[in-house]
This record gives sequence, structure tokens and C-alpha cells, in this order.
Amino acid sequence: MTSGTISAQITDYANRADPYPLYAELRRTPVRREDDGTYLVSTYHEVRSLANDPRLSNDTRNRPPGRARTAEAEDTGLPPSFIFTDPPVHDRLRTTVNRPFGPPHSPGFLDDLRGDLAEVVTELLDSFEGKDQVDIVDDFAYPLPVTAICKVLGVPREDEPRFHGWADALASSLDPQAGEEGGKKGQQARLDLGAYLADLIEARRRHPGPGILGALAPDMTPEDLEATAVLLLVAGHETTVNAITNTTLTLLRHPDVLDRFRKDPDLAVPLIEEVLRYEPPVQFVPWTTALADIDVADTTIPRGSPVWLMLAAANRDPQRFRDPDRFVPDREDNEHLGFYTGIHYCFGAPLARIELYSAVPELFRRVALSRLLEDPPPYRANAVLRGPRHLPVAIEGLRA
Repeated sequence: MTSGTISAQITDYANRADPYPLYAELRRTPVRREDDGTYLVSTYHEVRSLANDPRLSNDTRNRPPGRARTAEAEDTGLPPSFIFTDPPVHDRLRTTVNRPFGPPHSPGFLDDLRGDLAEVVTELLDSFEGKDQVDIVDDFAYPLPVTAICKVLGVPREDEPRFHGWADALASSLDPQAGEEGGKKGQQARLDLGAYLADLIEARRRHPGPGILGALAPDMTPEDLEATAVLLLVAGHETTVNAITNTTLTLLRHPDVLDRFRKDPDLAVPLIEEVLRYEPPVQFVPWTTALADIDVADTTIPRGSPVWLMLAAANRDPQRFRDPDRFVPDREDNEHLGFYTGIHYCFGAPLARIELYSAVPELFRRVALSRLLEDPPPYRANAVLRGPRHLPVAIEGLRA
């Protein structure tokens, strides 16, 4: 990747606050070959088609020697988690994990979390009392999904300081700019987090407790369960932090929409779906590989080529969405790619939506958020999982 390529510009932190002009330029060539042989696919129908094409692999072990691979593809003693596998392994693992997580085997599991999450939201917002400013990330958007995924898995919430650094290192290793050093940190973090979770899983085997780890233990090998637990713990909060923060930022930048939302809480569902299109928490998927020559948009992607699926660019494709750069809170026919598509559609999307639908309306009902203290705010270094690292906001009071 050279500094002159558009992929380098997209991953350059200087463009983190507003990568959308780059995505617009990228869409002029729906399938673009970079100097290093990576193909960037940026238009909606092409991204959607390839994401559902079995000739495109999520397993980076299929990449030719010398090509960048994810930390999960390295020989660390753990198999890849299901997001980085292909059928039939992917289907077997994902189906197994889904049994205690949702319907048809456990139809009430997520619904039963709503009350607990509502209590967490209330406690977090109560802590704003007496403050004239808060950091939406540290004070709200981060602690809520961390608490939620801990409840889902049965991980002690008080262990968060222990696994926080490991989760950060693993998430950061997904960024193409992470390089060899970032990849090694990600591999070590996966080993360390896996060892921590292996001890917890073994304890759940001996003494069943809350969360799905104990329920999964009889149906998965220890290695597969450990890899799955690592994936769910990290992915179960990283993207939702961005989604809550991006929603707050977008609303404060659109005061007319915010005023309408405060008067009409029923707008929450379409509004949040529009944020997932307009400011998706996962900007692109850079770890897929062509298993065969693939013809798309008058271009042949050769076998073995790395492929980046540019979700955020596709979400603003004017061939699919009318006025795509405008935030429309009640947009119709909004089949966005904010949670991806195909067999790798975000496993945690139902949980993320429950968290968003619980958190965002209550945040704006109870808290008089008056203005952004920094705009643009400081962003995370990660180009893939894009969102503010901090979002300082002035507040003028708290309702009961």
C-alpha cells in the first residue's frame, strides 16, 4: 500500500473525521485495483453481491504467501472464530452458538435482557447528576454494551479492566494500517484473552452459572468455544460503542431532527437504522479473498486477490439511496449494510438493536445535551471500526 493509493488515504488518520469524499471518489470506479493487487469494491449492488458470493472467502488463511492476514489466521493454538471461516465450518459453529442466544431454541433470551439493560441505562444516566459536561463514550456508550455482553456470556463485569486492553489490541489488529507490530499485538491479545476465558469456561463446566458459555460447553470443543468466546466478547461491544456514539454525534449535528425526535420518540427505530446507513460502525471489510476469478462490474478479480468490501461507501451509493449524503430519519426502503449481509451478517445485530433502542431514546429524554465541545471529536485510530474515541458534550440538566 503506497501513500498515493486511495486505500492509504482511507486508512490515513487525517481523513478519519470525514472519509465520505474519498468514498464518493471510489464509487466512480466500482471495482478498483490498488497498486498492491488489492481490489476495493464500493457500490451497493456489487458489495452486496460479493458478500453473498461463496467464491469470496472470509478465511484469510486462503491468501497467498506474503499477503496480510488477520491475527486469527496465525498459528496461536486457537482455531479461527466463525466470522473468519467459510462453510461448512462457519455454518456448524454459527448454528451451534445461536441455540442459546436466540430463536428458535431460546426465543426469550434477548427479550429477557431488556429489563436488565434498562436498569443499566438508568444507572449510567443517574451518574450525570450535577455535571455540566460528560464524555458520551466513557460515561455511557462504552459501559452499556460491555455490561450487556458480560451478561450474555456470563463474564464478571468487574473483570473489565483486565480484558479491556486485550479487546482494544484485537480490534486494532483488524485495521490494515496496524502492520506487523499491530498484528503481533493482536495475536498475543487473542492468546491472553483466550486463556482468561478458558479458565472461566472451565469454571462454568464445573459450576454452571448465568450466561451462554456454560450452555455452549457441552456442544463445542474447548478450542472452538474459547475462540467463539473471544470473538463475542470483543465484537459484542466494540461496534455498539461506535453505534451509540455515532447516533449521538449525528443528532447533535442535526438539531432539527433532534427536536423532532424529542417530540416523537416513536421515530427511534427508523432514525437509528438511518444512522447505521449514514455513519456505520464498521466502515469496510478488508479481510476477504477471491477463491476463484470473479467477474463483477466489468472487472475480473483474479483468484487469490485480497478484496475490501467498502460498506460505508455502498451505504451512500446514489444508485441505491436517494440523497445518500443527507441524514433522513424516516428514510424508507433503508436496506443498509450497517450490519453487513449474507452468511456473515452481524451475529450480534439483534442485541445491538436492543441496546440502541434502549439507550438512545432515554439518553435524549433525560439529558439536556446542549452542544458538542469538540467538532469533529477525536476519533479512534481504527479505520475499520470507525467512531469517536471521546465525545465531550455540555449538558444543562437531568430529568428524572
